[in-house]
Amino acid sequence: MSTDVTPARAADIPSLDRLLNEADFAPSLTRYSRTQVTAALREALAALRRQAALGELHPQALVPLSIARTVDARLQQETRPRMRTVFNLTGTVLHTNLGRAPLPAAVQQSVLRVLSGPVNLEYDLRNGRRGDRDDMVEPSLRELTGAEAATVVNNNAAAVLLMLHALANRREVVVSRGELVEIGGAFRIPDVMRSAGSKLIEVGTTNRTHTSDYTDAINPRTALLMKVHTSNYAITGFTASVGIGELAAVGRAHGLPLAVDLGSGSLVDLAQWGLPKEPTVREAIAAGADLVAFSGDKLLGGPQAGLIVGRADLIERIKKNPLKRALRVGKLTLAALEAVLGLYRAPELLAEKLTILRLLTRSVPEIASQARRLLPAVQAALGEAFEVAAAPMTSQVGSGALPADRLPSFGLRVDQSHSRRPGLNRLEASLRELPRPIIGRIADRALWLDLRCLEVADEAEFTAQWSAFGR
Repeated sequence: MSTDVTPARAADIPSLDRLLNEADFAPSLTRYSRTQVTAALREALAALRRQAALGELHPQALVPLSIARTVDARLQQETRPRMRTVFNLTGTVLHTNLGRAPLPAAVQQSVLRVLSGPVNLEYDLRNGRRGDRDDMVEPSLRELTGAEAATVVNNNAAAVLLMLHALANRREVVVSRGELVEIGGAFRIPDVMRSAGSKLIEVGTTNRTHTSDYTDAINPRTALLMKVHTSNYAITGFTASVGIGELAAVGRAHGLPLAVDLGSGSLVDLAQWGLPKEPTVREAIAAGADLVAFSGDKLLGGPQAGLIVGRADLIERIKKNPLKRALRVGKLTLAALEAVLGLYRAPELLAEKLTILRLLTRSVPEIASQARRLLPAVQAALGEAFEVAAAPMTSQVGSGALPADRLPSFGLRVDQSHSRRPGLNRLEASLRELPRPIIGRIADRALWLDLRCLEVADEAEFTAQWSAFGR
């Protein structure tokens, strides 16, 4: 505080009741409840008293309008949703930390429809009695995968846990050592096995496993053969693995079911759109898998869910397991999943209607043109401190899908004009504080904003964020 201004005293601070009756507080009282405004005002007044005790309270801070603005800013911050939409410009399309697959418009409408009132979640409208919530999606899953039956839980890890607990509790499960994967958050197949009460029997080596390794491990305590799709890494070189068909034949010869954890779980051959090949659920069922577990929010393009399809008798055993109720999904997930599966029934429209597929199949010229359109607004917002250029980039599918493959892309590369890293870090942090945060990535002394996931319909809002940043 400057020496020519006498600090205000605590006794000079207006009372709470007086301030609430000031006209300057009317806007806040209209936008928020009186309880919220009162609580925020108490905190603001306490802060003023602390400044007064230190002899640092400026008289101007006691003007009702100044206090009202402080209270309103606090309330805006406190009432802002913690879960917010962001611009994913990281170059990872299925970003686990950013919610994985964005839901198509048809799916959003389906979810909104079931929010407004009672629905027949577990009610059989035809017979007028209790139904099964899996009935909402099972017919579509049977049609799209060729399986006899299906059930749904809250994610793929839960699906694997439930399969193991229902079919191999206190018994042995044979898995190739090269398929003992770890997914995000240090969640490992051996840990899932342990939690399900199953004994893991590792066979083969990290890089090579043969049919004989499985047959030699089978004994009266064996309950299940399991194959795990190594979707989040790739082993190359001197390798060997046993395919689903061959492993299914081993299982049939010994009266053992084969369960396949397919992870990302594509329902269609992505190669038809020029994308890298990923095994499909139908292919796994056709090859002889008795059960296949996969995710709903990865390549399927739907909500978070774990889907299990396969033999009807095994699915029935799984559904009778007590864990099924603990892991089941609610009406919102089922509504979203039903709508997504419905899109697959019109395959010629899938690349247009399914958001994740639309993003994955965007052409480089299209994204490059978008980068050139957006560059002037971004450069104007950043000024002379940074240099912005349209640049080629590489995207990745993400969430463990196709880990070794990269998708050519385009975007904006931001370089600092003078000193490098600290300024870029501050810029990246500032972009995360925007009303709709912009999430990019820092690498090679630059901030990379990959535009693959920025749809044309969102360009106006994206540009508006930079206008706000510039001010």
